[in-house]
Amino acid sequence: MSQFAKKLRGILEKAGRFDAATGDTLVAESIAQKRPFTEVLVQRGVATEHELVALIARAANVPPIDLAKTQVNKEVLESVPEDVAREYGVFPVDKIGALITIAVANPFDVLKLDDIRIITGCQLRLVVSTAEEIEKSRSKGYQKEAESVDGLIGTFDGADVELKEADLEEETTDLSAISDEDSPIVKLVNKMILDACNAGASDVHIEPFEKKVVVRFRKDGAMFEAMTLPKRMQNNITSRIKIMSKLDIAEKRKPQDGKFQMKMGKKAVDFRVSILPVIWGEKTVFRILDTGNIALDIKGLGFEPKCMDDYLWACAQPYGMILVTGPTGSGKSTTLYAAVKHIASPDINLVTVEDPVEYQLEGINQVPVNVKAGLTFGAALRSILRQDPDVVLLGEIRDQETLEIAVKAALTGHQVLSTLHTNDAPSTVTRMVDMGMDPFMVASSTLLIAAQRLARKLCPQCKRRIELPKDALLRLGYTEADLAQPIELYEPVGCPRCTGGYRGRFALLETMRMTEQIRRMVVERAHLTDIKKRALAEGMLTLRRCGLLNAARGKTSLQEIEAQTMAD
Repeated sequence: MSQFAKKLRGILEKAGRFDAATGDTLVAESIAQKRPFTEVLVQRGVATEHELVALIARAANVPPIDLAKTQVNKEVLESVPEDVAREYGVFPVDKIGALITIAVANPFDVLKLDDIRIITGCQLRLVVSTAEEIEKSRSKGYQKEAESVDGLIGTFDGADVELKEADLEEETTDLSAISDEDSPIVKLVNKMILDACNAGASDVHIEPFEKKVVVRFRKDGAMFEAMTLPKRMQNNITSRIKIMSKLDIAEKRKPQDGKFQMKMGKKAVDFRVSILPVIWGEKTVFRILDTGNIALDIKGLGFEPKCMDDYLWACAQPYGMILVTGPTGSGKSTTLYAAVKHIASPDINLVTVEDPVEYQLEGINQVPVNVKAGLTFGAALRSILRQDPDVVLLGEIRDQETLEIAVKAALTGHQVLSTLHTNDAPSTVTRMVDMGMDPFMVASSTLLIAAQRLARKLCPQCKRRIELPKDALLRLGYTEADLAQPIELYEPVGCPRCTGGYRGRFALLETMRMTEQIRRMVVERAHLTDIKKRALAEGMLTLRRCGLLNAARGKTSLQEIEAQTMAD
């Protein structure tokens, strides 16, 4: 444990944020997961980033600063070399004579600050910010003009002419333009990726249109435009990404899928690439698979207590099937990975089949699907069952064959975790029967069905309290019992720290246990509505209900809940 973490723990204990036993637990979690102590504190809800900065600033008698609202000129940046700022985790904010104002996340490291004084030959005035904000400001501030988007476009060798359809089919013959590390195209693609990672984006979309190329990022589930590029750079950008992903740069008429890895500071980030021919060229999408952002602590996923109890109960069973359902990008994989990490131990054999393997988990056998080689989900699962497994994670149930093998595995003493694409938990039963499974087999094999969605969190810095009349709250789905308790509703505003008033996402989980009554209804082919009514009578919380409970706590907005969930 670092000296800063020890100091911060003492500050928080003194402020009454937690007791010594809780502090031990948080420290142990930080060490076990190899994550910064501050990150664990924020995720666990001990304090927001803003509150941590305020507490550190008060303890060190150093003023806090909002770097998102700070503009720095070139002279100030030149006073502290970029490599020094990166090495010591600081950012210069202002300079007056021989006095430099620098932002630090840890104002207690006297040795580090003495080093900076010697290197710069100046006295230091400290201000406190978060490590994340310092890193963002440093990446943006030290960016050279030639490496800005406009600078890179200006240095690209090529006339800005209107391209005809025939031109779009021709591939560049100058391989140095897309492989030389000093070429504008290579720098532009690298900058695009770096900007996406710094922005916390999950996906990058490079979209060709008639006279331009638009680059959009997806952050917290919402798309926003990041940059617009000239049409003449289109083929070179696509070819560069194909080279990085080891794809065929000559093939332009078929979809291609690949992956690559890049080093971002001290960590490696994986990217999953998909290239699709469209009317004006090839659209490229790559997903950022940052293992540092995945929460693998099952109790830290933030589900409602009832839903968490159901999920932990299912994970503790010796055999049976656990299904997590929802659309693409709803966090199903993260929820399953958390279950796998919770279940995994040296005395069981745990194997996964995935397409593709998004996150590599230490100590777990992960099988990547390879359709070209004949290794489908069904074929892989069939082979795995001959490998004496105890627990099997199946990335997705796509067809009847895979479903049949998974159900039989669950009935023969294996625990099976997988995903399906359905709208809610009760409709999953109907979906499995429609895929050709006997209702008795479905009822006998299934332990728990969970439907999941991701909702955006309100930015704690700018969210605004709102009041709604009682009848409006009742129409939204709140009950009289809910309104008897204090309800704090907020709406998004927007500030430099967030995107449209939201910052980060959290999971909503609807869990339905396959109780004896529900099993009987499934075997008797009861109507979906009746199954849902029974599940609700047994205490099931729907996605809308989970969302309303979180909105009442001020975690998200009613607009977001209405956008992500269906009314009950």
